[in-house]
Amino acid sequence: MRVFVTGASGWIGSAVVPELIGAGHQVVGLARSDASADALAAAGAEVRRGTIDDLDVLRDGAAASDGVIHLAFKHDIAFTGDFKGATDADRAAIETFGDALEGSDKPFVIAGGLLGLAPGRVATERDEPVVDSSPTSGRSANAQLTRGLAARGVRSSVVRLSPTVHGEGDNGFLPSLIGIARDKGVAGYLGDGSSRWSAVPRLDAAVLFRLALEKAPAGSALHGAADEGVRMRDIAEVIGRHLDLPVAQVSDEDAAGHFSWMAGFVGLDSPASNELTRELLGWQPTRPGLIADLDKGHYFAAPTA
Repeated sequence: MRVFVTGASGWIGSAVVPELIGAGHQVVGLARSDASADALAAAGAEVRRGTIDDLDVLRDGAAASDGVIHLAFKHDIAFTGDFKGATDADRAAIETFGDALEGSDKPFVIAGGLLGLAPGRVATERDEPVVDSSPTSGRSANAQLTRGLAARGVRSSVVRLSPTVHGEGDNGFLPSLIGIARDKGVAGYLGDGSSRWSAVPRLDAAVLFRLALEKAPAGSALHGAADEGVRMRDIAEVIGRHLDLPVAQVSDEDAAGHFSWMAGFVGLDSPASNELTRELLGWQPTRPGLIADLDKGHYFAAPTA
């Protein structure tokens, strides 16, 4: 299968591309920089230059392919104050792909999220995200738009990823928590530390994207969660042990001062099941879980911003 991949050189994409090529697929990766283009070429992928704002490039790339995996997202502007701008650009890309693939029954897979899907209980693939007027719900609306393309003859699916997609080289939530602990001199957890995050190894997530491309039914919601729920206190204890720092409770009143921009996330109790995904696609995560991965030590090898 000839597969067009956006975000092909990113944290998830750089694992998805070799997974696809190793399974016999031909990959065309979208590259917005020389460095990304070089990385894709070295991985054995064909390079198409452009960004997700280049809608003609996206349209042509989809039309010339047997399937699309859309992983690109403007994280740089999303987490510096313009989340709506990032989700608007994402929506325009999804609409462009939908138009190009309409009536083809070709697969179209995007990355979504699990954090906050069903607060306080274990989320399943049958749960639907709440879409409201808040800027951050734009990604949920885009996921619903993608699944709705099934009615237009597109074999669309959404891989809802855990907030922690972990592995060596991760630059997401975990390194941020470690950086905060270094800065504050304490590995903190909010409240009693019982809030849980699902987690998935990056390489297992890559396998899931390949399986979704190959055989996910149209309109599917899939869960990229290997660990159903890891307690934030347990994460803090590993961080404290490796950095030789005390582990302590942070009150709700002190959350913003301690956790900064992560204050709104660390208290979310957001476990998630992968049972239906495993039954549907035969996905079997095989890599070490989050705590075991943290205990390998690579997250603590150098100071983290």
